[in-house]
Amino acid sequence: MADFSRLLAACERTAFKLEMRDQYMTDAPGYLAWEAGDLDGAVRDYSDWTATARTAIARGVDMRRVRIVSEPVSTYIRFEHAVTPGVNLSAGEVIRWLPRHQASDLALPGNDAWIFDDRLVQFCHFAGDGRWTSNDETSDAAVVRLCASAFATAWDRAVDHTEYLIQPHR
Repeated sequence: MADFSRLLAACERTAFKLEMRDQYMTDAPGYLAWEAGDLDGAVRDYSDWTATARTAIARGVDMRRVRIVSEPVSTYIRFEHAVTPGVNLSAGEVIRWLPRHQASDLALPGNDAWIFDDRLVQFCHFAGDGRWTSNDETSDAAVVRLCASAFATAWDRAVDHTEYLIQPHR
């Protein structure tokens, strides 16, 4: 999280995240705790993230995240939805959800991305099984515009976390 923390510390106004995967690091302790039925333990495992986000938001950074998800949702997305109140919302981050079938006509970047102050993008790269592999950054104006536009359009279509209901397993 060192690179992200550095970028967020330099951020002055906005930190927007576009997430488009249905599974991330399923070997993470927080995910494993949730899988074992320990929601509080899962939320505690992300306390560093919550503190980092809370600090940025307290100094005036608007932090938002759109999660574009397949439906029916994966087990991992069920986990994310369950921990969002304790991990993200409690820090002041605003989360919205967009069903993937409602994003078919959007021009989206090929990878998850953080957009900082409409001037810098950090792309997040993952293996097929959800393991994080690397990040890279760009301030190329055309790339930043693409990502900012993708985020804004997805944000406008997405629904607030409190309104996005996950259907029970069948």
